[in-house]
Amino acid sequence: MLRVKLQPKSSVDRLEGLAQDGAGRAFLKARVRAVPEKGKANAALETLLAKAIAVPRSGVCVVKGAKERVKTVRIECADNKTATQLRALLKDMSR
Repeated sequence: MLRVKLQPKSSVDRLEGLAQDGAGRAFLKARVRAVPEKGKANAALETLLAKAIAVPRSGVCVVKGAKERVKTVRIECADNKTATQLRALLKDMSR
């Protein structure tokens, strides 16, 4: 599970890094060009994350917060390679 704060209607599709909310909970910041209508922004986020960690698009799913800015995303980790790629991505973003 991964918490993501999504900015729809951006000029680019991009993962921007890690941040914390007021309660100290970490989340990944992301931007997508898609509009927040009929799940388009959520689908764009799923595609963006899948590409970033080299997993099939079907392995990434918004499971909570579909209509909220902060979402919970489930990433299927079928093997240790996927988990390692996700950790590496998050480590790179925290710099």
